[in-house]
Amino acid sequence: MPGTGQVPVGIMNRKLIFHICVLGALICLVAIIWTSGEPGRHDFTEAEIDAALVSGEAEEDPVTGDIVFDDGTRISRESGWDWRMILMILMLVVIAGYSAILFIVYVLPAGVQRFAAEMLGSEEQLEEDAMHDARALFAQGDFHGAVEAYRDVARLQPENRFPWIEIAKIQRDKLEDPDAAIRTLRDALESYEWRINDAAFFMFRLAELYEQDKQDLDTTVTILKQVVEMFPDTRHSANATHRLRELSAL
Repeated sequence: MPGTGQVPVGIMNRKLIFHICVLGALICLVAIIWTSGEPGRHDFTEAEIDAALVSGEAEEDPVTGDIVFDDGTRISRESGWDWRMILMILMLVVIAGYSAILFIVYVLPAGVQRFAAEMLGSEEQLEEDAMHDARALFAQGDFHGAVEAYRDVARLQPENRFPWIEIAKIQRDKLEDPDAAIRTLRDALESYEWRINDAAFFMFRLAELYEQDKQDLDTTVTILKQVVEMFPDTRHSANATHRLRELSAL
């Protein structure tokens, strides 16, 4: 999208096609060099070459040093590598380097991105399936099964407070077990390094359970004071202070 700083996919594809065409042209050039009249000394002896030069049937190419016969045959009098071989090696080095750059710039990132997408997609699918199972069990009245399903979601998404809250809500409202709900919220607080908003939410919910279900005002006041101390200069601290005044604890 415009303004995101990302290169549009269409432009990236056009660039990749261009580079592939360049690479293909280089490979074709190497093939042409390889098949174009490669000189060799096995067809003629030294005496035959000397005789051809003397008779005028052949002449030496001043640029490459090759012997060129009247019929177009080209051979090399020098042993070892000729200019074609050197050029081919240079071209192969260029092709290898070019291919490596294309792999690093285009192929490798695409592969990593695809792998990451598949992994994330698999995790998201598992998480969604687990959440769906929990809701389905709850709708069927299988509250114990729903609790276990939400625990699976909590294991898959340790940063998500929702499954913990749903477990505590089921335990309090459907299973009529506020003590279990309290244990769940305390376990949740200890299970992860929560953001301020999430941690404060759990603590306010705990205070509510102690006040309404356990009639334990001392623990309620203690939790609210902890909110004030742990999150100073936040709306959570202000809300806890307001509730403490309502309870005549300040």
